[in-house]
Amino acid sequence: MSLARRIGAVAICEAVALTSLIFRFATVSGQRIDWQLARNGLAERERMWQGTLLLAMVLLFWMVGNRWDMPLGWLAAVAAGAVFVRYGRHAADGDRIWLQGSRLVVERETAGRLERAEFDRSRVRVEPKTADRSLIRLSAQGRSVDVGRFVRPELRQALASEIRMALRAA
Repeated sequence: MSLARRIGAVAICEAVALTSLIFRFATVSGQRIDWQLARNGLAERERMWQGTLLLAMVLLFWMVGNRWDMPLGWLAAVAAGAVFVRYGRHAADGDRIWLQGSRLVVERETAGRLERAEFDRSRVRVEPKTADRSLIRLSAQGRSVDVGRFVRPELRQALASEIRMALRAA
């Protein structure tokens, strides 16, 4: 068998192995495995409702027309603006991890700041940061990244096992 055919056969076997794996947190597309670990929108929706309620209070004070309407209206508007600014800064927070070929790439976004780390797949260690329910530490080549901020603590061990399984199978 020629070298090209063997390489093609290995690529097909790897693709079949990846698609036969069952992931709870990841999606598989071709030779790439993606984990999108993002903020749950429920808490953010609650903050948006609080901001909307504050704006409704501004309108109510304006419609009633008592002498406290302008100071209270401005206070409510400033509070609503603070809610919207905070929501906007953290709306895209999350951890994105993908495994493709021999590289594991981790991107963490916090308040618009993006951190990126790349690791050689064969050298990555996946372990809890301090205890079983703590964040997951991915480390290799003298660097480490903690992921799993937006995963419930009781599910972090399952996520770590899934990442280990993908690193071995890929």
